[in-house]
Amino acid sequence: MTISYAQTTTTTQILQPLTVRGMTIPNRIVMPPMGTNFATAGGELSDEHMAYYRERARGGTGLIIMENVCVDHPTGSNGYTQLRLDNDHCLPRMFAFTEMMHRCGSMAGVQINHAGASADPALTGAATLSSSDVPSKPGGHAPTPMTLEQIGHVVECFGRTARRAQRAGFDMVEVHGGHSYLLNQFLSPLYNHRTDEYGGSPRNRARLLVEVLREVRSQVGERFPISVRLSADELLDGGNRLEDTLALAAHCDEYVDIWNVSAAENPNLQYQIDMARLPDGWRSTMARAFREEFGKPTVTSGNVRDPQAAERIIADGDADLVAIGRGLIADPWWVRKVREGRPEEILHCISCNIGCADHRIRQGRPIRCTINPSILDNESYRATKVSVPTRVVVVGGGPAGLEAASSAAEVGCAVTLLERGEQPGGSVRHAARLPAKWRIAKYLDESVLRARRAGVDIRTGQPGEPDRVLAEHPDLVVNATGGLPVAPPITGLREHLDRPGSTVSSIIGFASRIDEVARWRGRRAVVVGAGAVGLDVMEHLVDHDVQVVLVERLPAIGNDLDMVTRLQMLEVLERGDVDVRVSTSLTEVREEGVVVRPADGEPEFIEMVHGVICLGMRPVTSGLPELIERCTGVGVPVMNIGDSVRPRKIIDAVREGRGVLKALNELGRRAEA
Repeated sequence: MTISYAQTTTTTQILQPLTVRGMTIPNRIVMPPMGTNFATAGGELSDEHMAYYRERARGGTGLIIMENVCVDHPTGSNGYTQLRLDNDHCLPRMFAFTEMMHRCGSMAGVQINHAGASADPALTGAATLSSSDVPSKPGGHAPTPMTLEQIGHVVECFGRTARRAQRAGFDMVEVHGGHSYLLNQFLSPLYNHRTDEYGGSPRNRARLLVEVLREVRSQVGERFPISVRLSADELLDGGNRLEDTLALAAHCDEYVDIWNVSAAENPNLQYQIDMARLPDGWRSTMARAFREEFGKPTVTSGNVRDPQAAERIIADGDADLVAIGRGLIADPWWVRKVREGRPEEILHCISCNIGCADHRIRQGRPIRCTINPSILDNESYRATKVSVPTRVVVVGGGPAGLEAASSAAEVGCAVTLLERGEQPGGSVRHAARLPAKWRIAKYLDESVLRARRAGVDIRTGQPGEPDRVLAEHPDLVVNATGGLPVAPPITGLREHLDRPGSTVSSIIGFASRIDEVARWRGRRAVVVGAGAVGLDVMEHLVDHDVQVVLVERLPAIGNDLDMVTRLQMLEVLERGDVDVRVSTSLTEVREEGVVVRPADGEPEFIEMVHGVICLGMRPVTSGLPELIERCTGVGVPVMNIGDSVRPRKIIDAVREGRGVLKALNELGRRAEA
């Protein structure tokens, strides 16, 4: 799927105000509801919540819609921790929240929700309820079909919660009718198998949403905006398509002021929480359909990162408001930087879904961000400069080294970065040459620009030998030499791997030959290793119609993937009819193929046009002991960070890179308040 936008040089449309039923939003950028796992055990706003939302309001976001709150605890609860607004005890902190939003200049909304079958009885201690007995996702808990009495109770709960939101000072309320939650479980034929007045026809399936909206309107009155979020296209066989959802929406449009147009359900989460390869604004045509059908303001979302993409969506009439979710986690000041004419300073989300979606949903942890290690206080660290002149030398220009160099320079250090290769980026730069990884490539390029803006002296083609490092008279040295592909002692592997003209590559060799893949169409390639890198390679090969054999020693693939990317890769495996061999080891490498052996079988030779060996990374530490000895001998401390400690993810590298500030504090060069 490709969506292109004509290049413009202005952002006048997204900075225009919009008035909806008495609420004036100062610009067209919306922070949509996104769970955080910041809530207290009692479902109240925590101090982390306040700091997190305040930074996005200070950053100029026009409308901030708080993450969904529970209307009926515990039955309707969603996730490990969820905010509640089903009881008056939640009001004091909510009132403090809305006052804070207004002081910062943002409008404040809140999304109200009942999880239905998406609730987890192991967490809630209560049976799950839904339209029918269909789990919200494969392997999920089978819910209990709701009685008419239970349906009536839920309608009342939505109304009372909306009234509480109004009392708390919110400017609008959003009713969640999508994403495999309760109201969607009535709307969707995938979930709703009822035969009474709440099932069957579109009118009947829309009945609960209509009743909820009617009750909400009766509670909040005529001068309070109501938004509804829908999965406009469920993108699943047998589910609602766009024309079906438009027909459902027609039954309740009289109660709606804003249509928040989303897509997908739990089984295809990669289209709900957008996978990285989806282009900016890929859902905008869905929002346009709602706008044209009902003549009311619409919100669109979908990987929007680029201000010009947001501008074109508004200018072309696809939507009236653009929701930027994970992009505002990565850079809370997205709007302010656009408004102040410095869009090049935006930290663009890479849609990796690791610190946000995977932390929150799969791991039950508070959200974090791969590329912004300070999501609560953002760039405030820059205000505290070093107290005395300080020189820092960073060895290695991958994500860890670039982050360390930039952070140190931004607090006033004189920083030199020594990079052995021809350009910064480290081993990530090779994987980022795959077209589907263009967002990561962009991040690396922007990291280099950020370092240069901060005054970092970047020297490529210069390894960090002790003499060269000490010649800079550093006060602190940061070693970030990264990692290189593992090449185990397998027969024939080292003799063939990345040799000129060889048919066997590591990710580094494969990236340098990526243009050859188009010539392999219809032929067989073998990918050994089904971790993140191996699956990225597999995806690229499938995109070029190459027959892929995927070999993995472990009994499952993608063990190191976040949940969204895992679903994406399972989709690619099916699309490419990939021959997956789990519990299978590589035993020999030959020029014309490889020998593999399943745990319970005999060796097999697989002929191939090319083989890509993705068996992980190893730290590059060959010169580190000497560097530490020489530097510490003259009283200069050495930090070792990133993959040169232990190969992990970009989120770990960036977090450790920002740790240079702690090192400066401990050296007495900088005193944080």
